[in-house]
Amino acid sequence: MPHLFEPLRLRDVTLSSRILVSPMCQYSCTDGFANDWHFVHLGTRAVGGAALVFTEATAVTAEGRISPEDLGIWKDEHIEPLARIVKFVQAHGSAAGMQIAHAGRKGSTAPPWEGGREVPPGPRGWQPVGPTGESFTTGYPLPRVLTTEEIPEIVSSFTRAACRALTAGFDVVEVHAAHGYLIHEFLSPLVNTRTDRYGGSFENRVRLLLEIVEGVRTVWPERLPLFVRISSTDWTSGGWDIEQSVEVSRLLRERGVDLIDCSSAGAVPNIHIPVEPGYQVPFAARIRHEAGIATGAVGLITTAAQADAIIREGQADCVLIARELLRDPYWPLHAARELGQSASWPKQYVRAMPAGTPTR
Repeated sequence: MPHLFEPLRLRDVTLSSRILVSPMCQYSCTDGFANDWHFVHLGTRAVGGAALVFTEATAVTAEGRISPEDLGIWKDEHIEPLARIVKFVQAHGSAAGMQIAHAGRKGSTAPPWEGGREVPPGPRGWQPVGPTGESFTTGYPLPRVLTTEEIPEIVSSFTRAACRALTAGFDVVEVHAAHGYLIHEFLSPLVNTRTDRYGGSFENRVRLLLEIVEGVRTVWPERLPLFVRISSTDWTSGGWDIEQSVEVSRLLRERGVDLIDCSSAGAVPNIHIPVEPGYQVPFAARIRHEAGIATGAVGLITTAAQADAIIREGQADCVLIARELLRDPYWPLHAARELGQSASWPKQYVRAMPAGTPTR
């Protein structure tokens, strides 16, 4: 079986290891533009040895942002500062990935350090959209219902975003269909109570996701991988579940998706999640084996031994690390030494490398 530091080939992209930087919102933009914070934040993770560095959820429309300070890819002017970051990330041995997203009814909310609640319509806020007119919970904005006639424009916004990501030089695009944002809102029967062709049956609820993926694949080159992040379960009765996740993963594989990034939850509030180390890994394992598609495991993966075991036991093809890489941007280099595997240290840092460290 492969191990954590064995390369992973997806189409024409070969990742140097199985360690990926999970998309993590920074809430630090003005009008969607990447800035020096993003350059340093993402560039440091590349220097630290991650094989693939993802941007945060990057909004495909201005109204698709989670917060007014989210990263954006809804206009051509966003490309240039992102291209600068991509060039640096790739120069230091990592692939660059962009997660494209629409927040749906969870849009127009404040950053976490401001309380995360509604930003009213005005100079900073807007009225978000959703599959229905119900808000996520108390303190969140009331969304406007998307009409059937408006949905093709949502699909097109993802397609245009993928075109811009390609122009910026990204190696991987991931469609964000998790965490209670717009696509997940359509997937979950707890949220999607529509009676048109986008609601009701499983086939109708997955329609938006499939249309978006098909649109993205028309412009995203055959040589480059396409990921989809899903919430594998809503963790509550009557919601989206692992069985539906397996089935939609099969449909996504047929449409040119290369890897399912397996997270969970976010559609509805006040649910109990049995959080423990690796609590979402079984979803990645089941989708990998039953849907016949590569998967990524994410969620409370913090140690080198734990991450390596996930790969060696065939539970996932890669791990996406989030908070641990905020705490330690050089976690991949330390993990390699702990596991006795080689890794590429930046030449500028070699003099600080512990004696006996294997290097490439």
